[in-house]
Amino acid sequence: MAAWRGLRRGLCCAPGGRRPAWAASLSPEERLRRMLPPELGAAGPRGAPRPPEEEEEQRGEEEDGAARSVPVPFRAGELALAEAPRRQRAPVRLLCRLAAGGALAAPGGLLPHEHIIGRPPGELLRLAGGGRLLVRRPSLEEYVLLMPRGPAIAYPKDVSAMLLMMDVHPGDTVLEAGSGSGALSLFLSRAVGPKGRVVSYEIRDDHHNLAKKNYRHWRAAWEIGHMEEWPDNVDFILKDISTAAEDMKSVTFDAITLDMINPQSALSVVYPSLKQGGVCTVYLANITQVIDLLDRIRTCKLPFLCESIAEVTHRKWLVLPAKIKNCKSSQTVETQENIEEGTHQKDYDEIHVQDQIVLKDVECNELQNDVLLTESFSDDAETYCSVPYVARPSKWQDAHSAFLTKLRKFRPLRS
Repeated sequence: MAAWRGLRRGLCCAPGGRRPAWAASLSPEERLRRMLPPELGAAGPRGAPRPPEEEEEQRGEEEDGAARSVPVPFRAGELALAEAPRRQRAPVRLLCRLAAGGALAAPGGLLPHEHIIGRPPGELLRLAGGGRLLVRRPSLEEYVLLMPRGPAIAYPKDVSAMLLMMDVHPGDTVLEAGSGSGALSLFLSRAVGPKGRVVSYEIRDDHHNLAKKNYRHWRAAWEIGHMEEWPDNVDFILKDISTAAEDMKSVTFDAITLDMINPQSALSVVYPSLKQGGVCTVYLANITQVIDLLDRIRTCKLPFLCESIAEVTHRKWLVLPAKIKNCKSSQTVETQENIEEGTHQKDYDEIHVQDQIVLKDVECNELQNDVLLTESFSDDAETYCSVPYVARPSKWQDAHSAFLTKLRKFRPLRS
């Protein structure tokens, strides 16, 4: 400690009590480097030449980053999502697996797969009937909503809340009871990562096969489109979870999720394998099932504490530019700059023009007053208020709802 105090005094003061002249024009880092012994100050000042191997390593990292920023073109065998906008409604989304000789049937006509393969995602493509589609790669959320399904899936809005409740980390081992169509299995697979594991039980043979098929298709498409492998970390087991007590003895799970009609029948089997303080989430369709679950926990004296019961709501909104009738003050004036816009902007306008909302004449005067009031406060009001907007909840809302119950395992007090 005394040595460092001496070094600090040497950095700040010369023998006469003044700072050296060279210290006034250098950064603190450079002043420290000059005062350190050679073996400690070998890093060199900023801008000093580096060894050739370090420069080659940095150059390789920059090239890899540039390669990743360029989107990989579509290839045969992967999944493609096509979007067609609709007036005042959610866009039509079509999911297809690209193949040579195939075609996508959309509301505006056919789109051959050859017109998609080889192009980067995110482009507008013209249909045979004159319409346009935005083609891109689907996200995991979009895939689970559009993939083939047998039973009702756990919706992404609920899955995200369940993952937060369980606090799943990469490398965790998670038990899932009720594979269903494989939606929750896919999200758990991504959450636990390559070093984690998901064990998924399903009692019905058709659901078991469908979940494995959907999981396999997503992994194959991901590997083709992203040039990397999706982790193969889900074990699908065709068996009744209530009869798997022997299988659970040698496994310790970090978290458990139950998506079953009668989850209370599985709690007594799975709770010994859950780690102390671990979370078990239960996905139920109505509140009466939650009451039955809590009553079973109380009567059987299972070591679970109910921390929360939540219903996740998801409300969609519609925010679109308004098209006013019989209202001269808000008519749009085309400038020379607007006329000379490029073809990309024209394509964008042609797609979004059908999303404009037509206001009633009764609302026109109110909008005029709002525009005049805003113009009195700012000189730039015309820039922001030349086109009025309408915001309201969408008429097309998802009717699905479910209840998420969070149970935490605890150790009972010993008498």
